[in-house]
Amino acid sequence: RPQMVKGDWVKPGATVIDVGINRIPAPERGEGKTRLVGDVDFAEAEKVAGAITPVPGGVGPMTIAMLMANTLTSACRTAGVKKPVF
Repeated sequence: RPQMVKGDWVKPGATVIDVGINRIPAPERGEGKTRLVGDVDFAEAEKVAGAITPVPGGVGPMTIAMLMANTLTSACRTAGVKKPVF
């Protein structure tokens, strides 16, 4: 759910890794426009957290890279060839 995790849910100094991707209405951008937010209410949580990942621009690229690496590893196992070293 968009921005469901509020600041009072976060332990002071905790590291928050937000992997949620949600679209919410953004009327300031024009009629029918949306913007991306995470499952964590960034504005509230950043006041409490020691570190926090933003949405967008957070862990998405790393998630994609690891999915690609795992896909390649699986393909190499299926083909019976040695996997590359990452």
